[in-house]
Amino acid sequence: MSSEIKASHILVKSEQEAIDLYNQIKEGLSFADAASKYSLCPSGQEGGDLGFFGKGMMVKPFEDAAFDLEIGELSKPVQTQFGWHLILVTDKK
Repeated sequence: MSSEIKASHILVKSEQEAIDLYNQIKEGLSFADAASKYSLCPSGQEGGDLGFFGKGMMVKPFEDAAFDLEIGELSKPVQTQFGWHLILVTDKK
């Protein structure tokens, strides 16, 4: 199991928004473009890039979903107290 992963995310307010974006990304919309256009998180300006992080650094639902993904895999919408996230793992170490 990886001790750290590198991930990007998109944060939106509603589950429906997250589902719509998930479908658009699956159909070819660039994750980074979607993040910069729609994400409510300041990381959106960096294409959603959160850099590397280890266990215990993110809220649990986000962390659990992120650490279950393979590199290049997009999560289904994940709910936290901040809203709805789409997570894309870009590296592991």
